[in-house]
Amino acid sequence: MNQPAEIQPQVSLAQSSPTVGTFRERDGALEWSGRQETVRIEPWGPDAVRVRARLGGPVLEGLPGALLDEAPATPSTVKIEDGRGQLTVGALTVEVNGEGLIRFLRTEDSAEILAEDRAHFWWPGSRLYTAVGNGHHRLEQRFAAYDDEKLYGLGQHQHGRLDQKGLVLDLVQRNAEVGIPVLTSSRGYTLLWNNPAIGRVELAHNGTRWVADSARQIDYWITAGDPADGQRRYTAVTGRSPMLPEWAAGFWQCKLRYRTQDELMAVAREYKRRGLPISAIVCDFFHWTHLGDWKFDPKEWPDPAAMVRELEELGIKLVVSVWPSVSPLSENHPVLEQRGWFIGTQYGPMAHADWPDKEVASTVQVSFYDATNPEAREFVWSRVKENYLDPYGITAFWLDACEPELKPGFQENLRYWTGPGLEVGNAYPAENARTFYEGLLATGEEEIVTLNRSAWAGSQRYGAALWSGDIGTDFPTLRRQIAAGLNTALSGIPWWNTDIGGFHGGDPDDPAYREVMVRWFQFGTLSPLMRLHGFRDPGMPLGPEMTGGPNEVWSYGEEAGAILERYLRLRERLKPYVLDVMRAAHEEGLPVMRPLFLEFPDDQATWSVDDSYLFGPDLLVAPVLTAGATARTAYLPAGATWTDAWTGETYEGGRAVTVDAPLDRIPLFLRDGARLPVAE
Repeated sequence: MNQPAEIQPQVSLAQSSPTVGTFRERDGALEWSGRQETVRIEPWGPDAVRVRARLGGPVLEGLPGALLDEAPATPSTVKIEDGRGQLTVGALTVEVNGEGLIRFLRTEDSAEILAEDRAHFWWPGSRLYTAVGNGHHRLEQRFAAYDDEKLYGLGQHQHGRLDQKGLVLDLVQRNAEVGIPVLTSSRGYTLLWNNPAIGRVELAHNGTRWVADSARQIDYWITAGDPADGQRRYTAVTGRSPMLPEWAAGFWQCKLRYRTQDELMAVAREYKRRGLPISAIVCDFFHWTHLGDWKFDPKEWPDPAAMVRELEELGIKLVVSVWPSVSPLSENHPVLEQRGWFIGTQYGPMAHADWPDKEVASTVQVSFYDATNPEAREFVWSRVKENYLDPYGITAFWLDACEPELKPGFQENLRYWTGPGLEVGNAYPAENARTFYEGLLATGEEEIVTLNRSAWAGSQRYGAALWSGDIGTDFPTLRRQIAAGLNTALSGIPWWNTDIGGFHGGDPDDPAYREVMVRWFQFGTLSPLMRLHGFRDPGMPLGPEMTGGPNEVWSYGEEAGAILERYLRLRERLKPYVLDVMRAAHEEGLPVMRPLFLEFPDDQATWSVDDSYLFGPDLLVAPVLTAGATARTAYLPAGATWTDAWTGETYEGGRAVTVDAPLDRIPLFLRDGARLPVAE
């Protein structure tokens, strides 16, 4: 039934012709139409709705996005009266006025949690469509700003801010900058901008604005509730991570790079000779014959079967680096090119990056397979399966440079199977992880983990772990990783880590860097995944022969090495707890690394704590983040009793405490009598 919206009794003469729209209920959804625009609001899981808006016709189905195909069945009610529409789904009520402006309310008390906001009294409104041709628009979605609001999530960034109110963030994938467009608010909502388009989000004090540079319709999802409920609801509609395999919860050894089978095996054997816990070791880039061949170079890796067999006997998982880029020298390049399985361009050749390769003196122009194309995914997986899994049983992969790493990054010139680069480009890393997830699943493999340098909304459902990219090697960089990890956690990605010690440089013989390494290693021990990596001094120029300095726990001198060994053993003792927390991520969607307010939302002080976090529900971690520090002040949330895990001293929450933090100690606090094997 269509019903005219109420005409406002007073319209300013300064206002553009007011829209008088019509409402109708359709299949449980509320629709508003006016001025050639259609807005559809429908239940999408408990306490949540999906909002789509399009100019020039009905909303489109089947566009690329992060939401699962089917929404969880949810009771809801639609009411249309007095020229207004209302949709109620549990704790969330949505109101739409006659002009199509939307407000989101908490059902229990009708308090506004978010509302659309007109950009100007004349023009434009809260939703702006600027034509860019062929049915695509530059889209803007505007919401009101609130002075007391704090905003979190949005993926992984290196700005060092936990609360991102006041920032402008590009929605684009770059090394160490990962755009995942989901936002958690202190006002009691979580919002997903369900659009893989290149764009930005502006979290200004005079308004919030989401921008897609070129797309066909506005699409977002919102749920009401505290941050923990938001994570449960968000992961239910975008997919939850699989259960983390036990091996992945241990220590991963890595460096840039082990050049040969002998080098890698010597390190693995030395860990075992020293009696040190190790769960995984990584075979990094340039192990291949040519980039895009996706197979071992027999000159450097003469017997992978023997290598994998011995590593298995030692209890070590081999993780192999697989890049999405393909050299013109690769045996796979002709097939991918002829069948149209590369990312295309609107203008110019298909080459997207210059990169060194074997048997050439200079760089070559490499292309990237189109991970949005299911046939391209099947082909790439067939090569990976034939060269790694079938002969050697390798099932763990490091998906590096998966933004993809374009040079230059002109998304407007790219053409993917699912659409133009500006419209779909941000989804690439999730689709790349999907290649390996679906491929492994089809072989009957149940333990699926890939290590990714980039991600998008929903990556977690494909078993994707994220690391923070190629970052610096100093204390300020370490400090920024706390916010990066917590905002990643609030973006639905529970499996996260950093290169312990940072990536770009670091001299193992420098006492100042050894201190950085010790403090970073302590933080890495209490991260969701624990992985030592980096391009240590002295480095070499980029190329097939390159390697960096030593990067094993015994590389940092006797004093530092003894401390690192102590924390290896701590991680091993904590593995049962880590796996318990990983199960909560798998079953409930709750992150492993948690901001304090996730567990204590009623303590207002926790919303501003950006230098410590909860590792699961029971362990508060306060990393030491400055050089020369021997004490640390940490805030302990109200509503719990906290016990220093090293000394046994007990504190009531709701206050900051200062504790000793000598070089060999990271401050740790146990919640409400929790018993964890921290002290040896």
